[in-house]
Amino acid sequence: MPGKFLRFLLCAALLAAGASSPAQQPAKKTVRIGYLAAVSAVADAPRLAAFRQGLRDLGYVEGQNLQIDYRHESEDLGRLPQHAADLVAMNIDVLVAVTTNAAQAAKKTTSTVPIVFMGVTDPISAGLAESLARPGGNATGITNVAAILTGKRLEILKETNPKMVRVAVLWDPKAPGSIPQWEASQQPARQLGLELYSMEASSAQSYAEAFRQAVQAGSHAVWVTLNPVANSNQKLIADLAIENKLPSICARGDYAENGCLMAYGPGYGNEGKDGARYVVRILKGAKPADLPIEQPTKFELLINLNTAKRLGYVIPRSVLTRADRVIQ
Repeated sequence: MPGKFLRFLLCAALLAAGASSPAQQPAKKTVRIGYLAAVSAVADAPRLAAFRQGLRDLGYVEGQNLQIDYRHESEDLGRLPQHAADLVAMNIDVLVAVTTNAAQAAKKTTSTVPIVFMGVTDPISAGLAESLARPGGNATGITNVAAILTGKRLEILKETNPKMVRVAVLWDPKAPGSIPQWEASQQPARQLGLELYSMEASSAQSYAEAFRQAVQAGSHAVWVTLNPVANSNQKLIADLAIENKLPSICARGDYAENGCLMAYGPGYGNEGKDGARYVVRILKGAKPADLPIEQPTKFELLINLNTAKRLGYVIPRSVLTRADRVIQ
């Protein structure tokens, strides 16, 4: 009997130890991310949703083991450096920067906090990295190759109307990501027999007049570069293009969803999830200097047939059948 009693006590002790072991496991460390975007929260919502989902898929959940501090700025981009400084002062583990403007503000603010950027057109010319293969400093991330794809967008636009001669380019000379898109448009335009009209606008308030002048200059269509002001005013741009009878091509699918006639470029979802993947790699010890900057390889063509109807514009079947998505 005593032997049985001792065995009982031993088993009870082992069971008690096993039951208490989960409570003794150290809680997973909560990491803190700063999120700086030079775009309105509404315009950034699809990318941010994909970014959060990407983090969840990799085991980082807000309110559990993750805290994200957000700063969206679309009204005064001059405030970006202060937003970046505020985030860095919070002892964040990683600073995420959306668009070239935000990435440059982040890079000038800190040389020690790891930076992951998204929505950057040309990280080399913007001074964010030494090369795509080896960024060098404390910043790496995803480029949207917006400048590289300018020729393809003009080609699609020309295919919808082979008689097209002059295309207005809506770009922002104050946006470092917009400038290379304007510059990269020159050569493919010449090859396609197109004349480009420089439609410069650095504020939403100047868009109406910019469209009026583009029409006065004899423009037949408009190509809209990615830049913070345009990103935050997609519907306004689409409405003005329709009002002025200008078929439009834009650089991202959400523009077509907001009324742009056509859009060609990488999807928001892939960019957001890729950005999350980079953040997690850094949280697990990787150095930004050693993480090659990635370029998207999957692109989407969206066509808004409702806009085509409002314009009285016929999209050729050769273009329509290539669309990844048609918006009715």
